Amino acid sequence: MAPEGILETVLYATDLEAAEAFYRDALGMEPFTKVAKRHLFYRCGNQVLLIFNPEATAASPAADALPVPPHGAKGPGHICFRASATDIERWRDRIEARGVAIEADFEWPGGGRSIYFRDPAGNCLEFAEPRIWKLA
Repeated sequence: MAPEGILETVLYATDLEAAEAFYRDALGMEPFTKVAKRHLFYRCGNQVLLIFNPEATAASPAADALPVPPHGAKGPGHICFRASATDIERWRDRIEARGVAIEADFEWPGGGRSIYFRDPAGNCLEFAEPRIWKLA
């Protein structure tokens, strides 16, 4: 047996208001669930992007809460969004138009383009063609 895919991915940010504004304005994403000072949940295709405040999720759950174990990370994380070559160019224009710096933009030796930039928490975000991993 092997996992059939990734269901959710987590990034961490202590300033969830700044994160929400960034993901809305730069990436056009709206949370489907949010709890102030704790988390933002976004749909992304058939997956979910969770943005947790690590200070809140490192605590043990309350007695009346779901028994999700404490978890969190320190420092910036990374996520790569899937995009076509045409869409990567459009994403670059959109991101730059919102004053976000593109840190890298290149073609991988095996084929496929990636662009990298950061969210307000310092997380490294990427748009890339699936072919960088030999995926369709």
